Amino acid sequence: MEPPVEEEEERLERAESVDSLPDFDLASTSSGLSSVFSSGDISGASGSSGEIPLADTVLPPPPPPPPEPSRRQKCVGRSNKGVTWGFTSVIGRRREMEDAVAIVPGFMSRTCDHVGGCTAPGSRTSGEISPVHFFGVYDGHGGAQVAQFCAERMHGVVAEEWDRETVEAAAWRRRWEVAFSNGFERVDNDVQREEVASDMIGSTAVVVVLSGCQIITSNCGDSRAVLCRGNETIPLTVDQKPDRQDELLRIESEGGKVINWNGARVLGVLAMSRAIGDRYLRPWIIPVPETTFMTRTDEDECLILASDGLWDVMSNEEAGEVARHLLRRRRRLKTTDGVSPAQAVAKNLTDMAYGRNSSDNISIIVVDLKSQKTRQPRQ
Repeated sequence: MEPPVEEEEERLERAESVDSLPDFDLASTSSGLSSVFSSGDISGASGSSGEIPLADTVLPPPPPPPPEPSRRQKCVGRSNKGVTWGFTSVIGRRREMEDAVAIVPGFMSRTCDHVGGCTAPGSRTSGEISPVHFFGVYDGHGGAQVAQFCAERMHGVVAEEWDRETVEAAAWRRRWEVAFSNGFERVDNDVQREEVASDMIGSTAVVVVLSGCQIITSNCGDSRAVLCRGNETIPLTVDQKPDRQDELLRIESEGGKVINWNGARVLGVLAMSRAIGDRYLRPWIIPVPETTFMTRTDEDECLILASDGLWDVMSNEEAGEVARHLLRRRRRLKTTDGVSPAQAVAKNLTDMAYGRNSSDNISIIVVDLKSQKTRQPRQ
């Protein structure tokens, strides 16, 4: 027997009121709300005060959603295509230009998972092929030949050595350490084998590999790299000076001497303890780099790589403060003079170093780590 028409209309009205509710995530709602839908009875909700028609119920707001699974997260640098850079390389007060700079965007193309150190493993962006960038500053001494050779050759050799290494994914840091160590050694050997320069000529090398999630830095000598993160300036390298305690012990254990001649110098000659070339000072001067790893964050502002023409007259903190101030001002004002914020910082730091009477060549690379979208000021 069919129910009276009035009862049937009332039932339909109650059903329509349920259909008009927001689409909640049933798995994440409270047990009281879940019981409304799991009981199979859509005529009312059970609560401590008795049955209340659902159409009259004021539902509490849904709880916050659970953290997104890793597949929804993104690499910090996304596709690593949003970074920009600028550089300067000037002779300064020297008679000869002995510095060299290398900027190789996309020197490798790999997935972030493959490069190593991905902050969102298993996510969509971690599995996308994206460019990996290379930046290098080389400060020659005795001549420019070795520095120029490094600028032309180092990035390619490091890429070859990285491809040659096969290790487990968890050992990605070791893979990069070996790639840099072997790469620097190969370039050093090629300098001699190809007779690029005499044994009296050498060069420092500070290089950065930038992936979507990692800043990988390798250093040989006293050029330097720093990271500006928020209001903090973080050193990514430690100068390899002859009077650094561990370097002094290494040199003396090999029968060498560190003599103070206008600063600490190996045998009174070279003011650094590691370099490419300089074979006349072996085994005290070695081409072995020190490699560090820094995970990228959304707070990162920029990278600064420079020869000691900058660092001789400016501290890490001073350079970082100048970079942050100028970058933020140009982003805020949307400066449209055709000069990128990174290029403006590099030029400004160069002018300041020269104004402080830097006596050396000055070479600076600034890498703006804020993506194009992030750099847009809030309206």
